Amino acid sequence: MAQLEQIADEAPPGPGPAVETAPTSIADVIARMRDLGALCPEGDGVGAFNQVYLAVTEAIGGELDAGGFTDRAATSVLDVRFAERYLTAIGTAERGGPAPECWRPLLQFRRHPGVRPIQFALAGINAHIGHDLALAVVDTCRTLGCAPPDLEDEFERVGDLLVLLEERIREELMPGPDLLEVADPLTHLLTSWSLQRARDGAWSAAKVLWRLRAVPPLAEEFRQRTDAAVGLVGRFLLTPCR
Repeated sequence: MAQLEQIADEAPPGPGPAVETAPTSIADVIARMRDLGALCPEGDGVGAFNQVYLAVTEAIGGELDAGGFTDRAATSVLDVRFAERYLTAIGTAERGGPAPECWRPLLQFRRHPGVRPIQFALAGINAHIGHDLALAVVDTCRTLGCAPPDLEDEFERVGDLLVLLEERIREELMPGPDLLEVADPLTHLLTSWSLQRARDGAWSAAKVLWRLRAVPPLAEEFRQRTDAAVGLVGRFLLTPCR
């Protein structure tokens, strides 16, 4: 397989310009997330998501260093390509460009006083898994010269760590039980979204996009419709509950 350094050779397809220089390693991704977090003021919705995503990315880096993945190179490329999608979306919006629809609700409501941190974080996961993960799989396949089935083990292992991301969000950002009992709409929102279903959908979407790569207009139409659907779910997750 190709080496990790090759991932900078291709900018990811999709709306908006890529980040100025594509990240080339998990360490680079972690550094950029830390820089982004330092720029987010207290109460910022992007900062709420970035905080937990950074923690899980650090955990993935630790797993890689400890030999926890069978194919270290493939896992590294997939993780970096995945994170690059998020960094590109936020960077594009900060420069006044059009972010993917899936990220727009979080970007638009990031400072809304009626939205709780856990809602921001779950909206970020929804956008990142529902839209970005499938594209990251295709990006990785193009970089490594393989097909999605060749990455299934790495996808599942990264998916298991994403479960830790959701658990961390709920542990760190979940309101206390008394507050949850009063906030019935919040309780409903927090139980209506499933990470497992989002993972399954991302894997199916990756396989469809790979099959459609010879027909770019159809692949782009499929991506746009997925993007819009994920964005709609994000708006529901950000329903003000205060």
